[in-house]
Amino acid sequence: MTLTSVLIDQLQRTREWTLKLLQDISGTDWTYQINPGAQHVLWLCGHLATSQDTLLFQRCLQREVLDPEFRRHFPIGGPIRSRTEYGWPAPELVLQKMADMQQSTISAIREIDPAILQEPAFGAQGSKHPHYDTKIGAINHMNRHEAFHAGQMALIRRMLGKQFLR
Repeated sequence: MTLTSVLIDQLQRTREWTLKLLQDISGTDWTYQINPGAQHVLWLCGHLATSQDTLLFQRCLQREVLDPEFRRHFPIGGPIRSRTEYGWPAPELVLQKMADMQQSTISAIREIDPAILQEPAFGAQGSKHPHYDTKIGAINHMNRHEAFHAGQMALIRRMLGKQFLR
């Protein structure tokens, strides 16, 4: 088993869990917020798609594949607007972007030159990220990052009264 095959397996298994958490999300559940400004499931899904673009394509391969028009809906660092304050993309579009980015990510990892994996991976304006230093670290962080946000989705599900999933 190669390092890239392990990374792909982790990404696929984590995505399976995320999608399981989304199976019975519908209607206003997508934009339910525990508190004003808190993340909702729709934002989390869009954020996961944009983060794959950032972590792999921008930080490791120095290119962007995700449509900037889609990306603008999911900025990080500020309060998340409610469904009454903002025209969020439809859940179907967001789920399709997640699926497309996952496929693009897996394809790119399969084709990545192993020689670049130990190279530094810098963030915006050349800054270091607190969770990784190298390109392999950025790729590995995608799995941890998605698992973290899947946990948030699991909590939101429980707040909505949905069944515990394992």
